[in-house]
Amino acid sequence: MQYKVGMFGGSFDPLHVGHLHDMMKAASMCEELYIVISWCEGRESTSKELRYRWILNSLKHLTNIKIILVEDTAISKEVYNTDYYWEQGAKDIKRKIGKPIDIVFCGDDYLGTNRFEQLYAPESVVHYFPRKEVPISSTEIRKWALSHWDYIPQVCKPYYVNQILVLGSESTGKSTLVQNLALAYNTNFVAEVGRDTCAYAGGEEWMIAEDLYENLLRQKIKVMDAVKESNRLLFVDTDALTTLFYANFLLNNQEEKSNCQALAEAIHAITHWDLVLFLEPTVEFVQDGTRSEEIAQNREKYSNQIMDLLHRYGVEYTSIGGSYLERFTKAKELIGQKLGVFTNW
Repeated sequence: MQYKVGMFGGSFDPLHVGHLHDMMKAASMCEELYIVISWCEGRESTSKELRYRWILNSLKHLTNIKIILVEDTAISKEVYNTDYYWEQGAKDIKRKIGKPIDIVFCGDDYLGTNRFEQLYAPESVVHYFPRKEVPISSTEIRKWALSHWDYIPQVCKPYYVNQILVLGSESTGKSTLVQNLALAYNTNFVAEVGRDTCAYAGGEEWMIAEDLYENLLRQKIKVMDAVKESNRLLFVDTDALTTLFYANFLLNNQEEKSNCQALAEAIHAITHWDLVLFLEPTVEFVQDGTRSEEIAQNREKYSNQIMDLLHRYGVEYTSIGGSYLERFTKAKELIGQKLGVFTNW
């Protein structure tokens, strides 16, 4: 190794492949490399905990890397960019590392400012990484992460995946639409767990409270797993509030209804949707052997009940009607308008 102790600091907010590229190069030049995450509560797009685990899990194969965190208290980036905060930050870094720093790494956007030389030289060599080697910045990613997808490390991508919920009453084309959209955007979808539990029970009229608890829990876990492997978007068929509708529709025992409501509300409270599409019951009802004839005969009534739940829990949604093709086309238009993601077909 050329140097004993090195330091590479930054906010890394958010982390991108340019950071990792430079960290790997710096690690190859040092016996020990200290990566310093600068953080400030309330001024960041991603938490310090996320950035710590992203770096840790991206570079865990490099055993000479140590990650430390240093807080700054400036109210803005502009305020931080003064001698006082830079000098305080350098003091905190030196104190936390607790040993002589032989080399300090930074981007060449600081070349000529003499900033790092004033803070660390002559005790430390200042080494500049050319930014043009990986032409992306955290500022650009914060503006629009999905348009810089290839520059976001795999470990970070789940955080930026936009989750799109498709819901509605029975036989409105939800399962077909989420699969078609997943194909169109080359990504994943999560099917409705309730279809499996309903088929296992022998039909809706045979479902019990445990089936609905299973729907709620398994659906949430499936979404959490699928988002880790998704390409910018994840399409999900049905949510906790729809399952709450079925609990009210199918269950007679008040205690079971209350339990289901409590679980549905808890799951809803920790769930975020970037876009919600509600399918109107205006296509032909298809009886697959498990669907309710009561709902088939009163489609508008039960569709409105699901919408009432969305209103009660403050869920913003867009209704889509028309044919299956029109629903597919409208969904793509909304994804482009609201999320800025487009397909070629």
